[in-house]
Amino acid sequence: MNTAVHNRLVSFIWSIADDCLRDVYVRGKYRDVILPMVVLRRLDALLEPTHDAVMEEAQFQKEEMGLTEWDGPALRQASGFVFYNTSKWTMQKLYDRAGNSQQLLMANFEEYLLGFSPNVQEIINNFKLMSQAKHMASKDVLLAVLEKFTSPYINLTTEEREDPEGRKLPPLTNLGMGYVFEELIRRFNEENNEEAGEHFTPREVIDLMTHIIFEPIKENLPPVMTIYDPACGSGGMLTESQNFIKDEEGEIRAIGDVYLYGKEINDETYAICKSDMMIKGNNPENIRLGSTLSTDEFAGKSFDFMLSNPPYGKSWSTELKNIKDKKDVIDPRFIVPLTDYWGQAEEVDATPRSSDGQLLFLMEMVNKMKPVSQSPNGSRVASVHNGSSLFTGDAGGGESNIRRYIIENDWLDTIIQLPNNLFYNTGITTYIWLLSNNKPQERKGKVLLIDASQRYSKLRKNLGAKNCELTRDHIREILDAYHAFQPVTRESEDGLAAQVFDNADFGYYKVTIERPQRLAAQFSPERVATLRFDKQLQEPMEWAWDTYGERVYTELKSLEKPILQWCEDNELNLNRKKREKLVSKQMWQKNLELHEIATALMEAIGQEEHRDFNAFQKMVDKALKELPYGKLSASEKKAIFNAITWYDEEAEKVVKKTQKLKDDKLQELLQHLGCTEAELPDYGYYPTGKPGQYTIYETESSLRDYENVPLKEDIHDYFCREVKPHVPEAWIELDKTKIGYEISFNKYFYQHKPLRSLEAVSAEILELEKENEGLIMDILGLKTEAL
Repeated sequence: MNTAVHNRLVSFIWSIADDCLRDVYVRGKYRDVILPMVVLRRLDALLEPTHDAVMEEAQFQKEEMGLTEWDGPALRQASGFVFYNTSKWTMQKLYDRAGNSQQLLMANFEEYLLGFSPNVQEIINNFKLMSQAKHMASKDVLLAVLEKFTSPYINLTTEEREDPEGRKLPPLTNLGMGYVFEELIRRFNEENNEEAGEHFTPREVIDLMTHIIFEPIKENLPPVMTIYDPACGSGGMLTESQNFIKDEEGEIRAIGDVYLYGKEINDETYAICKSDMMIKGNNPENIRLGSTLSTDEFAGKSFDFMLSNPPYGKSWSTELKNIKDKKDVIDPRFIVPLTDYWGQAEEVDATPRSSDGQLLFLMEMVNKMKPVSQSPNGSRVASVHNGSSLFTGDAGGGESNIRRYIIENDWLDTIIQLPNNLFYNTGITTYIWLLSNNKPQERKGKVLLIDASQRYSKLRKNLGAKNCELTRDHIREILDAYHAFQPVTRESEDGLAAQVFDNADFGYYKVTIERPQRLAAQFSPERVATLRFDKQLQEPMEWAWDTYGERVYTELKSLEKPILQWCEDNELNLNRKKREKLVSKQMWQKNLELHEIATALMEAIGQEEHRDFNAFQKMVDKALKELPYGKLSASEKKAIFNAITWYDEEAEKVVKKTQKLKDDKLQELLQHLGCTEAELPDYGYYPTGKPGQYTIYETESSLRDYENVPLKEDIHDYFCREVKPHVPEAWIELDKTKIGYEISFNKYFYQHKPLRSLEAVSAEILELEKENEGLIMDILGLKTEAL
């Protein structure tokens, strides 16, 4: 399309808002009228040549066949499009026959809108065009808007026309109309930039994504191409992709058919996208309305190419019920097969925290990748994310599992770090993830990271948070680094850098490091007194005891109300279960019995402090046999010990058990741990001195630690080098080892900036002093001459 014609057409349509709507709508709402009217006028212009044929078919169906519902296929055949209008009106007729009555005009306009086929009706409803038309009619501007859109000075038809002065108005192709519509969307988004980023990706970012998706395989594109965006917004990714590969003047000029698919949750944005599909001759039925995460709209379908800028930092809690049942994932898109540390296969959760659902969109695209067995090219995916997708989540958690699943399947090809403030509604750092399930041989098992965060050009005027852009040169520089697949050293502070990594470089073992429990123990009235109270309800129970004394055991029923009222007054916010437990006679009695037993043990054993819990435990067991309380349960004994013991680093280690390991059992353990018999203490097995006998100690949870050991390192070697020299009594709890993956651009591309010399700082201070006319010297009480 001729650039001058394009700009003139866009400017004319753009001017309609100021000419007709200035006193009727606030500026941010112009788009609510202009965009649906552009769509309506374009569809109307396309239908004009076949309007009589559609009317004849409609009359035949109604009068000759007596149909009570329209035969859609026949009407579509008559119109020549996937849409039609059965009313007697066209937009030109509405304007030509309009009188002075806005009420009559509105009635005719409503009849006109209701005559459209269901697929256009859906667009009209999502645009809320009927209510907009009524508002314009009530403000006496509907006729003026119709006059502008039917002006003989613009041509929205596919036929060449002349304006009243005899100048030729070239035809507007579907592609040309798409460009006009996209430009209007872009302008409105920039005007209303606080919302733009919700459904609009900057053109240069899409340009980079389309180049990096299609360029590497431009000589081998499939004859039929499907492109999908699970968060399609106004359709920019889809239409730009189609434009890029079908542009007759472009570098690809694909000859195959292109089918676009997308899903969008916002009604108006969905209407814009579907309108764009319809305007360009694409199948609008491939654009669906609703939540991509809640419903797998395209289940069982796969796509050749996928591009998306999903929402990030946005909660998906409203979709949670459709994805998880309590802790269980019920949507197969978000369950992935992985292996544990021992190589045992398992199905694991691949859902991120509910506060940020961006990785769910990535998993949706991974789920829709086309197997190489189905298509030689497989699928190529480009998705925009913020930094949290790189590193958020611990080993074994949903985010880490997603990264691990993608990387271990060798689908992650490249990640590009973009400049800050590139998008309209956020200034944070963003990244483009490129995935492929058919990587070239030289890229297999590898991932390329490109830091392009310093490659940008400043805008003269900010557009929301956007204050910079990627130029064509920047995009080409990034693409060259991508194609080269070689390390790039940053040559200046604002230069580009790139590094190539093995897949395993991003993985790590999360290793649990344990230390032995060392307990001191002592019975005392203060410690024993705490056994009157449940640990979870200690504060209200202490208050009740201090306030009512023994009455809590004999008159608890009458004390329920004041006890619960005290909890409410002190904002303890107890749930129903805890409130019921607090005023439960059985609970108070159970704790009283524990207190009595502990008191009896204190009298029997005394109040001396003990630093060998192993010996102390035997004393308690012996005393219990001599007391008339019967055998205590493990939980009751634990409650007593918890009340009278504490960690003491100088106390003896607490023995959990002594285990015999001989012959086959010993060999089985050594094979399981992958160690020698001499290394068993590093895994928590300590020789007692007797053949085949080992001591295992209780662990101190408060001293438990974790080490992230790179996948390429041996866990035991790492332990001996990084842990054991500093904590000699620690050991590895190998059975708790988990595998995680994270990607740290800061670590890989950190630019060290040395501190300035003292002389340079002093010189700057002196210069500032001169500029401030001695202000610093006056504050410090010094004289300039002294320096």
